[in-house]
Amino acid sequence: MKLSLLVLDETLAICSLKRDSPLPDWATSSDFYSITRTYDELSIVCPQDKVPAGVDINKNWRCLKVQGPLGFSITGILASLSMPLASEGVSIFVFSSYDTDHIMVKQYELDKAVEVLQKAGHTVQYQK
Repeated sequence: MKLSLLVLDETLAICSLKRDSPLPDWATSSDFYSITRTYDELSIVCPQDKVPAGVDINKNWRCLKVQGPLGFSITGILASLSMPLASEGVSIFVFSSYDTDHIMVKQYELDKAVEVLQKAGHTVQYQK
């Protein structure tokens, strides 16, 4: 499966809060964020400049958005992206929306990730 991806401009952070934490205002103060509440934690992906001090944070992530929308019946999307990256030792963090998938890689591995994905036959463009 050959996909088209867009590298988003912003540098993102992945934050972890206690599972019963209220949704903080800073988490929703930008145009791009993802929030997941599980039985164990509240995870937030957002621009890292929005995260206040004292929050459990993993910084310096870049996001590659799969150009969608993607149908729910399509299989192998994440495998076609994660397998080549894993084979080259590139760690990822993935989240999905209704229409598409997002692959995040550390800033220092972005160039390598783009090269690996292009070598695997995917098209990668940068946000303008």
